[in-house]
Amino acid sequence: MTNTGIRTTQVKVPNGDLQIDAYLAEPDHEGTFPAVIVIQEIFGVNKHIREVAQRLADEGYVAIAPTLFQRTAPGFEGGYNSEDVQLGRKYKEQTTAEEILSDVQAAIAYLRTLPNVKGEAIGSIGFCFGGHVVYLAATLPDIKATASFYGGGIPNSTPGGGEPTINRTPEIKAPIYTFFGNEDKGIPLEDTEQVEAALKEHLIPHAVFRYAGADHGFFCNHRASYNLEAATDAWKNVLELFQKNLQFS
Repeated sequence: MTNTGIRTTQVKVPNGDLQIDAYLAEPDHEGTFPAVIVIQEIFGVNKHIREVAQRLADEGYVAIAPTLFQRTAPGFEGGYNSEDVQLGRKYKEQTTAEEILSDVQAAIAYLRTLPNVKGEAIGSIGFCFGGHVVYLAATLPDIKATASFYGGGIPNSTPGGGEPTINRTPEIKAPIYTFFGNEDKGIPLEDTEQVEAALKEHLIPHAVFRYAGADHGFFCNHRASYNLEAATDAWKNVLELFQKNLQFS
């Protein structure tokens, strides 16, 4: 499929015996480009996540969105109704940090096989569950910039159980921007302050953006909680992050 100067395809990302379904969006012209891994909410690689990948491709990035529920719910794509929320939460609970990091590393390896990707210039962006995942994946040395949107549970949990993800903050290798809505009942202000304090303590290059009047999911224009003002400012900051840290050819 071609759309406004970009090309999109469904691809398979190999990870050992597992073939991970992924959505690939890339500029539809010659050149080499930085790459961004787009990490889903609990709703799978749905329309919102595909649109984020498309927007990044339109900005000159190769964007890939791997399916994180490939092992337990291949093909799952949810909306924002209560039934899909319950399903998404169930599938999320069946993931582990080890599997997630393995899948992200597989996506990195796949990107580096593409002739139009600059191999050293890879970033990540994630939302909700994916916001937590990219904070975790920021510990991978190959990730050069991270944008984490309303990632819940970072100070007190990790996928699959174990020490909370915040304990791995010293392992973060590159700049990270985090984005939160002040009206998000699922992520207390104390949690965002703990994240900020950990990033400061360990001297991780970072920025923490908190938006007044914004709720959980404020970046997603398919949700009732969409906040145009907050989403517009957040996108500006995401592009600044990637432009500073992912070199263009």
